[in-house]
Amino acid sequence: MIRDQGIGSKLWRFAVWALAGLFVLNLLAVIAAVLVNSFATRWLGTWLPAGWTTRWYFDAWREFQLSNVVLVTFQIVFTVVLISGIVGVVTAYALARRDFPGKRAVILLFLLPLLIPPLTYGIPLATVLYQVGLGGSFWGVVFINVVPSLPFVILVMIPFIEQIDPRIEAAARVFGAGTGSLFLRILLPLLLPGMLAALLLVLVRTIAMFELTFLVAGPTTQTLVVSLYYAVFASGVRAGQSIDAMAVIYMVTTLFWLVLALQFVSPTQIVARAKQQQAA
Repeated sequence: MIRDQGIGSKLWRFAVWALAGLFVLNLLAVIAAVLVNSFATRWLGTWLPAGWTTRWYFDAWREFQLSNVVLVTFQIVFTVVLISGIVGVVTAYALARRDFPGKRAVILLFLLPLLIPPLTYGIPLATVLYQVGLGGSFWGVVFINVVPSLPFVILVMIPFIEQIDPRIEAAARVFGAGTGSLFLRILLPLLLPGMLAALLLVLVRTIAMFELTFLVAGPTTQTLVVSLYYAVFASGVRAGQSIDAMAVIYMVTTLFWLVLALQFVSPTQIVARAKQQQAA
């Protein structure tokens, strides 16, 4: 009986690793196919393209007006990061330092956009934004992306703030430090790693956010991922290599910021801090 359980356990582990391996292999194959096709002059029915070229990247850059799209993308992204950072750090500080009735309910309310699917609240929110005249505008896209980004900053920053001994702040005030001086000279250096981690992850999340941005983006406020969607499904005939080149540009942009974010924090650290907060 014990031997049967051992065999069953080994088979289960083998099945899990096999499925994980197949998933990774399939993902790498798709990425490789897109990457190779973006450099191919012609690729039909053979293992490798008939020739290689970089002209599809130049064609995609002109055809899809990627200069404007990339500029708008980073304008929206950095505005979302700035607003989420300022409001999120202040809110996280208040929640970490103050106890009041209903505090857990307030934290749960802030975390709801992370717990429910984006379209669940995105469609009603987009309807409201169109009714007040923000649909299709720059600030409409910023606002709808701030909704899930702000709770993310709060979730990451609360454990960082709770690690700082309140007696450090009290001692600084005893020696005459004002609120601004206390934040800039005492709190900011201690919170900087957490702030960088949170804001970089918000940046990556906003670049990759398709559902919410798609609901309110207009012709001049499309981010890179929404523009990629329209390039694929819009009417007309387009070279597949141009679309793949655009996809590679989007993939490299997102991957760059993701790798940079992971230099400051890992997902396991965030989960560990969240569990510590729940246990406390």
